[in-house]
Amino acid sequence: MSLEGKLVSEIIIKCDGDVFREIFRHRPHHISTMNSDKVQNVDIHESEWDGKEKVAKEIIEEIDEEKKLVKFKVIGGDILDYYKSFYLTVHVETKGEDNLVTWILEYEKLNQDILDPHTLMKFCLDVTKDIETHHLTGKLVSEINIKTDGDMFHEIFRYRPHHISSTSMSPSYIQNVNIHEGEWGTVGSVIFWNFTHDGKEKVAKNVIEEIDEEKKLVKFKVTGGDILEDYNSFYLTVHVETKGEDTIVAWILEYEKKNCNVPDPHTLMEFCLNVTKDIETHHLN
Repeated sequence: MSLEGKLVSEIIIKCDGDVFREIFRHRPHHISTMNSDKVQNVDIHESEWDGKEKVAKEIIEEIDEEKKLVKFKVIGGDILDYYKSFYLTVHVETKGEDNLVTWILEYEKLNQDILDPHTLMKFCLDVTKDIETHHLTGKLVSEINIKTDGDMFHEIFRYRPHHISSTSMSPSYIQNVNIHEGEWGTVGSVIFWNFTHDGKEKVAKNVIEEIDEEKKLVKFKVTGGDILEDYNSFYLTVHVETKGEDTIVAWILEYEKKNCNVPDPHTLMEFCLNVTKDIETHHLN
C-alpha cells in the first residue's frame, strides 16, 4: 500500500475571495486575531488541532496570482513526526455567484500505521469558516453628549419610543412607532418602526432583547424589515450614562452581514446619532 496520499475539500464562503487569498499570501499573521482558539500565533506557524497545541514551520512553495493559489511546504514541527513530506495548498475561485475555497493536502506517511490527515483537513475548513465569520460580523460604537436629562432619554427608549413619532421629536427620521405584541417597556415586546434612512422610507420590526435599569440600557433585536435584506442579524443597544457633569448616550450596533459586499452600517449609526440630537433639541426648546 502506498504511503503517499492526497485530500481535497471545497467550502463555499460568503466573503470576498480576493480578501481570503490575500490573507494567506500577504498577511497570514492576521489569522491569529480571527480565530485565536485554533491559531494562536503566526510567525513560525503555531496552531491547535486534535485538542493539542502544535507547531509547524512552512515555506511558501508556490504563488499563482491568476489562480489565487498559495502552496505551503511543511519543513518542521509536529506534522513531520508523522509525515515524511507534507504540502498544503489553498486555492480560491469563483463559480457563478459562489466563492469557493479549495484545500489540498498532499503527503507521504512515515509508515503504514499513520492515519490520513482528515483531522488536519477539518482544521483547515474550520479556520476558513472562522475567517469568513470574522469578515461578516462587526460592531460599531458611538457616543454623543446630550444636555438633557439622562433618565428622561432612557425612559423614552424603554417606555415610550412611540412618543418620538407622536410628538414629532424627530420627524425627518422617525415617522411612526407602534407596539404589536406585549407592553411598552418590557422584554419580549415587539415594536414596529417606520423611518427614513438614506433618503428612503423603511420599516423595522424589533424585539426588546434586554433592559438594564441600573445601566440605563435597552437592547433591541431586529427581527424583520428592510435592515434584514442586508444583514443576517442586527442588534441596536442604547445606553445612557453620566460621566462627571456630562450625560452620554452610547449607541452600539452589532451585526452579521449577508456577504462581504454589504457595507458596515455607518449610515445607520449616523441615523441613530441624528435621532438622538433631535430628541435633545425637542426637549431643550
